[in-house]
Amino acid sequence: MIVVTDQAAGTAGMTLVERPEPPAAINDVVVEVHASGFVPTEMAWPSTWTDRLNRDRTPSIPGHELAGVITALGYGTTGLSVGQRVFGLTDWHRDGTLAEYAAVEARNLAPLPGDVDFTVGASLPISGLTAWQGLFEHGRLQAGQSVLAHGAAGAVGTMVTQLAREAGAYVIGTGRATDRQKALDFGAQEFLDLDNDALEDIGGVDLVFDVIGGDIQSRSVGLIRAGGILVTVVGPPEARPADGLAVDFVVESDRTQLGEIVHRVRDGRLRTNIGNIATLDDAVAALNPTERIKGKTIIRVRP
Repeated sequence: MIVVTDQAAGTAGMTLVERPEPPAAINDVVVEVHASGFVPTEMAWPSTWTDRLNRDRTPSIPGHELAGVITALGYGTTGLSVGQRVFGLTDWHRDGTLAEYAAVEARNLAPLPGDVDFTVGASLPISGLTAWQGLFEHGRLQAGQSVLAHGAAGAVGTMVTQLAREAGAYVIGTGRATDRQKALDFGAQEFLDLDNDALEDIGGVDLVFDVIGGDIQSRSVGLIRAGGILVTVVGPPEARPADGLAVDFVVESDRTQLGEIVHRVRDGRLRTNIGNIATLDDAVAALNPTERIKGKTIIRVRP
C-alpha cells in the first residue's frame, strides 16, 4: 500500500493504492518502512514530478524521510545489512517513503539505534540535517554568536534553536504569538511575535536562519552585523547583507551528520518536534489538515 498523487491535484489528490514491492537497483537497499515524514512544500518541487532528465514520472509517491528495516540489498551495496534498522533522507527525484517498502540509495541511510523509536527516527532527517547544515556548513556558526531563528516553533526551527544553543550561541526565535511558549520551551532565549512586535527592535545578529522568505527575509537582512550571514532554504534571496553573505541551500543526506543528530537524541541533548502521528490508512486526511499543525507530521506505516 502506498500514497500517490499527481501534480494538478497536489495533496488534495492523494490516494491509497497497491503497488508491488520495488526492486533493489545497484547500490540500493529496499527498506520495509515503519514510519515516514512529509513536507507539504514537496508539492511545489519540480523533482516531485519529474526525473533528472525532466521526464514526467507521475503519479508520484511523496515523502522523503523514513525509518525502517532493510529487507534486501542491491548489487554492490556495502556498509549496511539485511535486518538492520535505518533512517534517512531519500533522493528528491525518486519515489518517496509514504509506502510499505521503499528502494533507497544505501549512502542516504544511517543506522537507527534500537532504543530510538521509528517514529522519532522518521522525524529527524529533513529538520535535523537542514538545521545542522544551515548552522555549521553554510552559517559557520561559532560560540558566542547570535542567531535569529525564524519559525522557531516549527520542525526545522526547534532543531535550529537547540543545535545553536548547544554550540554556544544566543538564540532569538520568531513566529506567531501562539508559538511563543513552544519556542521558549525548545531553548529560544528571546521570542519575537512577527504579527505584533517590531522586528527591527532586536538589534544586530550574526546569523539569520530564514524559512519564510519575502518581506520577513528582506527586513532581516538589515539586522545582520558586518561579516554576518543570511542562511535561507526558500530559494535565492531577494536581499543580501551589505557587509556579509547570503546563502540559499538544499539539504542533502549525510550519514555522519545523521549519526551526530541521533546521538544527541539518545543522550537527551536534542528533542524532536512531532505535531501529528497518523497511520497509513489515515495518511490522506493527515496530510490535508484542516488546522495548523505545529511540528512535523509522521505517518506510522506499521504499528
